[in-house]
Amino acid sequence: MAVTISLVALFGLVLFFLLRSNTLGYGSAFVAAGFGFFLASTGAATPINNLASAVLDAIPNL
Repeated sequence: MAVTISLVALFGLVLFFLLRSNTLGYGSAFVAAGFGFFLASTGAATPINNLASAVLDAIPNL
C-alpha cells in the first residue's frame, strides 16, 4: 500500500518548521514560494482570496 502526501501539506509542514526554527535563507524562500504555488492550485485558493479581500475591505482607507 502506497501512502501519498499532498505537496501542499508537505511544503506547509516544511515551511512551518523553517519558520519555527527561525531559519531564514534561500531554502526557506524556495519552500514558501513552492507552498504558495501549490496552494493556489487547490480548492483553498478561493476562500483565501475571499478572506484577504474581506480583511482589506474592512480596513478603512487613510
